[in-house]
Amino acid sequence: MRKIGLQEIEDIALGAALLGAGGGGDPYIGKLVAIGAVKECGPVDLLDPEEIPDDALVIPIAMMGAPTVLGEKGIGGREYKTLYEMVSRFYGKEIYAFMPIEAGGVNSMLPIAASARLGLPMVDADGMGRAFPELQMVTFTIGGISASPMALTDEKGNSVIFQTVTNHWTEELARAVTMSCGGAVSVSMYPLTGAQLKAYGVKHIVTRSQRLGEAIRKVKDCADKTPEEYFLEFSEGFRLFKGKIADVRRETRGAFNFGKVVLEGIGEDKGRTAEVEFQNENLTAAVDGNILATVPDLISLVDTETFVPVTTDGLKYGKRVLAVGLKCFDLWRSEKGLELVGPRYFGCDTDYIPVEERWKGGRDRV
Repeated sequence: MRKIGLQEIEDIALGAALLGAGGGGDPYIGKLVAIGAVKECGPVDLLDPEEIPDDALVIPIAMMGAPTVLGEKGIGGREYKTLYEMVSRFYGKEIYAFMPIEAGGVNSMLPIAASARLGLPMVDADGMGRAFPELQMVTFTIGGISASPMALTDEKGNSVIFQTVTNHWTEELARAVTMSCGGAVSVSMYPLTGAQLKAYGVKHIVTRSQRLGEAIRKVKDCADKTPEEYFLEFSEGFRLFKGKIADVRRETRGAFNFGKVVLEGIGEDKGRTAEVEFQNENLTAAVDGNILATVPDLISLVDTETFVPVTTDGLKYGKRVLAVGLKCFDLWRSEKGLELVGPRYFGCDTDYIPVEERWKGGRDRV
């Protein structure tokens, strides 16, 4: 067990933005919520998954909807207390700890705020190891764990608890209620026992986010390597492309942001063109038509000077970015994992090939 204070929050937010693979929303909003809660209520205890009793009840806390709407509506302490009471009443037992559902953007921060305000510990694990756009896209689905009972509440005090036949139905119903509540709500889902968490959770993801964030913050302090070399080393990333944003195309369909960003090569990539397609999160990265990475591996764009991650919401003409690929959690590479989040699920006309293999093949063709 260790403490999460203000500096830890800053680093976790920065690292989680990298693991968000372009999605998850701007972590700045969630960071403000977490910092406010910790300033008011004190640091949060972060537990290793192995410290959780097998029969303990652990609840992921998140927001559902548009992060920009969350910034307008805000979150107080009442939403977390409402979720706690609804779930505890349903199970007839106390919640042992909260945890994040994903590593990315807003939802990496909100469980910290919930834990601070209710005096509960947070677990160093999540259900993705990155961010994905749909509710059923978690490792717990692979383990046959239900998303329901899912509790949902808004800032006005409206609340509901779902019991559904499949995790996909949970997504459908929760999206509908979210829109009725103004586009952003607080939720708890995938209630877990400690044993289930240990079997299917992505362990130590909060610690990984924090270490990545700290390294990004100190990237220019490295004396024996270039900042880019240092970044690729500590992130264990594969350099895909460096370029200037030449075009960004976006459209909203069914509450998701779809689009493509076109990069014109700079430096050693001058004269080449890259395209990154996204659905909230980045899905594929191709250079001169040759695919170098796809989901479920992570594709992230970072600023070429600061190496601060750039979300799909923050893509702007003329910005210079480095595209990097990161290995996903091993369970996503299984047959069941690829059925849930492989490139063909998202409509990409390609089979999944691990980023390290595509990257090597791409370098061989250069």
